[in-house]
Amino acid sequence: MQSLTTTSLRIRENQLWILDQQALPQRSDWRECRDVSELVDHIRTLRVRGAPLIGLSASLLLALLAERGMAQDELHHALDTLRASRPTAVNLMNNLDRMKVALQQPDYVKALSEEALRLVDEDKALCDSIATHGAKLVTPGSRLLTHCNTGGLATAGVGTAIGVIRRAHEQGNVEQVWVDETRPLLQGGRLTAWELGELGIPYQLICDSMAASLMAQKRVDAIWVGADRIAANGDVANKIGTYSLAVLAKYHGIPFYVAAPHTTHDPHCPNGAAIPIEQRDAREVTGVSGSFGSVQWAPLDAQVYNPAFDVTPAELISGWVLDGGVVTPDQVREGIFRRALR
Repeated sequence: MQSLTTTSLRIRENQLWILDQQALPQRSDWRECRDVSELVDHIRTLRVRGAPLIGLSASLLLALLAERGMAQDELHHALDTLRASRPTAVNLMNNLDRMKVALQQPDYVKALSEEALRLVDEDKALCDSIATHGAKLVTPGSRLLTHCNTGGLATAGVGTAIGVIRRAHEQGNVEQVWVDETRPLLQGGRLTAWELGELGIPYQLICDSMAASLMAQKRVDAIWVGADRIAANGDVANKIGTYSLAVLAKYHGIPFYVAAPHTTHDPHCPNGAAIPIEQRDAREVTGVSGSFGSVQWAPLDAQVYNPAFDVTPAELISGWVLDGGVVTPDQVREGIFRRALR
């Protein structure tokens, strides 16, 4: 397979490397990913994260394994194992569905390689389109709030919600970005703050619980988030804490936008209640771990509820910004998400 470089993925000499997003921002560690078990571990520990990037990393590894001579039946097993690694993010399933079709071709080695690289190129183009459509919704002097991480670290391109913010900033329309720290793994504090700093976009980092007071003070003009799955009725699963922002935005009359590629749409999922929500390790709440080590602050026997995502009902969303354009609440009520978008 040809060499490839994105913000978080590299292919060099037929080997997949991933940027360890657990080590950022203190260190930029590139980890070799040699087999399925290693990638599953990277995904579950969030060294690899972001719905689009998870799907792309799985597709690229399958293609590389095929080029190294893995048998067709073993590749089918590898595909099924990767599919189960992250149940909420539908991009993974959509990408692997396409890889499964390629795996059934007579020259499946070539077909897998071509399809994996095509998915990368498509994601870059999707991100650019999302940024173009979304930036039109950002008015001059905007103070925007975002949650989790939705930039180039999570995609092959400029990102989804952060891609919109980046494009709007380039157009001179962003005054300030409020960055939620994003509990429990602090993707906002560790990753989004780092990305915005690298891009020269003015930001301030806040605790998740501070968002309400900022809205009450009229210091937030719009909220931009990504998505891990969009159901057929427009409900959206995203990093835990997104739903509370949507409720607050509705109360304060603030636009709440979801930016995502069409690959995040799942027309077979009827509503948010049908989206599987991953439960994560209690240690993510009882303490904190990172490149600095680990700290335990809760009692060792503390009982923990730690869902990775929550669901925002469609009626709280002002617009779904996809690569094909902006979907309005009226279009959602008319059933646009109940059919395949492409």
